[in-house]
Amino acid sequence: MTPGRAYLSSDEIRALSQRSNLWGVALVVHAWGLILGSVWVFTLWPNLLTFVLAVIVIGSRQLGLAILMHEAAHNALFRSRAWNEWAGTWLCGAPILADLASYRHYHLKHHRYTQTDDDPDLVLSKPFPTTRASLRRKLIRDVTGQTGIRQRAAQIAFAFRLVGETEGVSSQDLAQAFSGPVLGRAALANLLLFALLWVMGAWWFWFALWLLPLLTWFQLVLRVRNIAEHGAVQQCDDPFRNTRTTLAGPLERLLVAPYRVNYHLEHHLVMHVPCYRLPKLHRLLHDKGLGERMTTAPNYIDVLRQASARKA
Repeated sequence: MTPGRAYLSSDEIRALSQRSNLWGVALVVHAWGLILGSVWVFTLWPNLLTFVLAVIVIGSRQLGLAILMHEAAHNALFRSRAWNEWAGTWLCGAPILADLASYRHYHLKHHRYTQTDDDPDLVLSKPFPTTRASLRRKLIRDVTGQTGIRQRAAQIAFAFRLVGETEGVSSQDLAQAFSGPVLGRAALANLLLFALLWVMGAWWFWFALWLLPLLTWFQLVLRVRNIAEHGAVQQCDDPFRNTRTTLAGPLERLLVAPYRVNYHLEHHLVMHVPCYRLPKLHRLLHDKGLGERMTTAPNYIDVLRQASARKA
């Protein structure tokens, strides 16, 4: 479960894996600060430009919340398991209609079986590389809300399907499904968010500045993130070849790849290293002469180029 032990000493792994409550609080505050700050800017200067920017920034931070939930799933967001469970469930997962416990079960299976036939995420990476036209259609469906609406409808449908029965249901279905408690937590979190956004501006802010980003920009950057991590890489058990790290710049980290999610190869080598220490792990691997073995991309534009390299 820790491929990095073949390349890193126990002391190196221990130092990299130190968690910080201060960092955890700062990351959660940063995500919500950018979300609420974007709403505040729109209330000060309500126009089309500030609205579009708010949708983009909020959608990217909704992905940020998903990434912080991912950190909590690895018990890497806070030092305390209880803090990870509470923050990962209520502050990160429930507002974006996700469930920490279901996600953890699904995601750890992905780590165990990365890029093999038993990987529950293989369905996301196997279609790539595809053609430019196919990728373009996928991205258009994402940014226009078609993907988001379909997936949210599937979550609700799964909830009815799963009442009293989980036999024969895939891990991917379970990770997306709304059970009663999950639906209740999501509804409560969004009711509180609805009230907060109403106080900040108007009742329709939840629809325009939360639901709309969740159905559009969030889906777009979620797909780009999924492609960057395992799309158009080798389907094998070599952790340097079945996962990609993308060297994101500041703008990409703001809009596409928050909280060092771009260092995905490093995360797969030692999955409990907190996100803010992944750049250090990246440098350490290079210092050990492993840089040539690593699958990397210089930016997300190059990732999309590789992912759409198949001839029509």
